[in-house]
Amino acid sequence: MPVYDYKGLTPTGAAKTGIIDADSPREARLKLRSQNVLVTAIEARSASVKHDVKRVKVLNFKRGLKGKGEVPMYTRQLATLLEAGIPLAQAMSALIEQSQIRDLESAFREIREKLTQGNSFAEALSYHPAYFPDLYVNMVKAGEASGALDRVLHRLADYLQRQAKMRNRISAALAYPIVMVCVGVVIVIILMSFVVPKVLAVVERTGQSIPLPTQILKGTSDFLASYWYVPALGILFLIIGHRFGMRHAEYRFRRDKFMLRLPVLGDLFRKTAVSRFSISMSTLLKSGVPVLEALKIVKDIVDNEVLARVLDTVQRRILEGTDISTPIKKSGVFPPLVGYMIAVGEQSGQLEDMLDQIAVAYDEEVEVQTQKVTSLMEPLIIVAMAMVVGFIVISVMLPILKISDMDTVRRR
Repeated sequence: MPVYDYKGLTPTGAAKTGIIDADSPREARLKLRSQNVLVTAIEARSASVKHDVKRVKVLNFKRGLKGKGEVPMYTRQLATLLEAGIPLAQAMSALIEQSQIRDLESAFREIREKLTQGNSFAEALSYHPAYFPDLYVNMVKAGEASGALDRVLHRLADYLQRQAKMRNRISAALAYPIVMVCVGVVIVIILMSFVVPKVLAVVERTGQSIPLPTQILKGTSDFLASYWYVPALGILFLIIGHRFGMRHAEYRFRRDKFMLRLPVLGDLFRKTAVSRFSISMSTLLKSGVPVLEALKIVKDIVDNEVLARVLDTVQRRILEGTDISTPIKKSGVFPPLVGYMIAVGEQSGQLEDMLDQIAVAYDEEVEVQTQKVTSLMEPLIIVAMAMVVGFIVISVMLPILKISDMDTVRRR
């Protein structure tokens, strides 16, 4: 069933926009008329499968994907509806009526359309990878195969909310240092753009020799005033180069390897990746996804190419007949404790529970490590900004004090 964007007027004369599904534009107008909406414009959205994925990806690149943060909530609501015995298509209709975000509502409508055409729920979700990544789709596929889709969706909602909490904790911890850096940069820009040139102009008019720090400051100020676009273009090229490099596995591998070797921060990156691996692997295995398929999915979501290559090695070794823990222990990337705990989980037949324990332990360590990093960053940022501002103040004051001393001598 096609999906249409419409614009219209309510009985009170207020403008209204939205989307609606119908077999034809005429039927869409009739549906809206029954809802007391006078249609002023209506346009069909393409329901082509081939274009759908591209459309979502372009949307995500250009302006951010709206509603992605709401997916855990709707996943839990869908699980509750299915648990109550409501058919899947009707449950999707309930989500459509409740959704307040047009992009997400459109995705739900297209998923419901795929269901009515005979596609499985996992297949319907796979056409919207920006909202529902491989992990989500494969867990749903396993839930459909086992007849426990509602339980799998509850587990998915828990997983997504847990990941969101971790991201929010890290973002909140880093917010203050980032604000400090931004404020410091703004202060330096204001000093270099407005205060320093005026003071230096006064000094130059006196004809006195300029001290070395003041000469350095003047040269920097003149360069930024005349060639401000050079550092701006340099930053732009670095950003573009980084985005281009991220498309290549070798660049990602070198970047992640460098980040893991950083003092203090490297340990935080490692623990974050291990936590993500553990909880993702545990969630997939509990949902009935085979080990090899689970490793393939987790490899793409750990967001660390170094760990991803280790998991690729684990996949190959399993095909050769070995266990999971042996290549993890030998990798030198995963902490030794993780390898031993996975070995215990394999021997006891409770690998999923052991991975859960690893995730909980490393979640706590990530939180503690994040607090340590931010506690260390704050004084370092303050000292760095104080040195920069102090150098500017000293460079400005030196010629002023020199002029003042000369005036005093003359008066005597």
